[in-house]
Amino acid sequence: MNRRDFIRSAGLLSLSLMMPQANGWAWAAPGAGDPNSSRLVVIFLRGAADGLNILVPYSDPAYYSLRPTIAIPKPGAELGALDLDGSFGLHPSLAPILPLWKSKSLAFVTCSGSPDPTRSHFDAQDYMESGVPGNKITATGWLNRLLSQLPDNKSPIRAINVGNTMPRILQGPISVASYEAKPSGRGSALDRPMVLSSFAQMYDGRNDELGKSFAEAVSARKVLNSRLQDEMLAADQGAPLAKNFRGFGQQLGRLFHQEPATRVAFIALGGFDTHVNQGASKGVLANNLATLGTGLSEFVTGLGPAYERTIIAVVSEFGRTVKENGNSGTDHGHGNVIWLLGGPVAGGKVYGKWDGLAQRTLFEGRDLPVTTDFRSVMSAMIEEHMKIDRKGMSFIFPDFANTDKSVLKLLRA
Repeated sequence: MNRRDFIRSAGLLSLSLMMPQANGWAWAAPGAGDPNSSRLVVIFLRGAADGLNILVPYSDPAYYSLRPTIAIPKPGAELGALDLDGSFGLHPSLAPILPLWKSKSLAFVTCSGSPDPTRSHFDAQDYMESGVPGNKITATGWLNRLLSQLPDNKSPIRAINVGNTMPRILQGPISVASYEAKPSGRGSALDRPMVLSSFAQMYDGRNDELGKSFAEAVSARKVLNSRLQDEMLAADQGAPLAKNFRGFGQQLGRLFHQEPATRVAFIALGGFDTHVNQGASKGVLANNLATLGTGLSEFVTGLGPAYERTIIAVVSEFGRTVKENGNSGTDHGHGNVIWLLGGPVAGGKVYGKWDGLAQRTLFEGRDLPVTTDFRSVMSAMIEEHMKIDRKGMSFIFPDFANTDKSVLKLLRA
């Protein structure tokens, strides 16, 4: 370990001790923070969140024919989508953020994402975090490169990562503080060796139906865990499961309220790789979205007046197939939806080019296309909101020129 790495590690440890779960306090150098500074928060939904059940195209009949068991009912129906604009609706679990849509500080960009066609979680996440799709040798993440273009306010916490490991997006020469995520959920009792061993002793040697059923259940669980573990670990990359990480919004809100020096924050939530039993208005995805919706609402409340100077971008590595699979889930797709929240956002609108769900309009006949590059959206946010000049933008997103003028409408005039 070299000197720089040692200092960084010590910094991470000290922040973790001073600010466990963000319930304690954090230190910043006197005068380091400008309460009027603009802020950017990126929330990454690892595993490829299903954008079509987040921003529901309920006016398109193909949506219901292609998703007979997992489609969200139309607005007005039981557990139906929350109407946004007469064409799109919001998943009912996201009701806590509907007031932000109504107050015009929440927007969505449909058919957006990375132009690279990979369906590999690892590669797609790497490309979105490096900001250079298709290039595997880029050493730094685009949020770290953004930090290098911002004035150095001498604060040790001007950039915060919520997580156990430093994500790709924040890797680089600029130091980033981190504190360990503390999910509140617990795994199944049978996933704990001591509990499993105790039950095994109880049923060991029994030849009746109960003993046989227990043995079969344990065997089946081992097989499923084994088959799904590799992909889930790759998809989540250590991020806490969204359904278990309740309170993340309160943590971030408290931090931002107490520390005006913080300019950039990143948090990743896992559990969005819904190949099996995804559910519709209820189920795995709904549970994750309920935590996310509540967390975002609590974060906005915690920000208080600072919300007017904050942009929150919610992204995922790619979308999921338009047609549900044979396991009442969805598989890896392409285009997705980016969420944008904050005072500077020209909300109350769905942006992006939408051509419907007819097969001829889909990418490779099965997925939403990417008609808006995620770098165009992020460029619009960064250049105007964070006040970065063209030279700085070319450093943050190299070999990319934002020619999509429509994204300029994402910000209030």
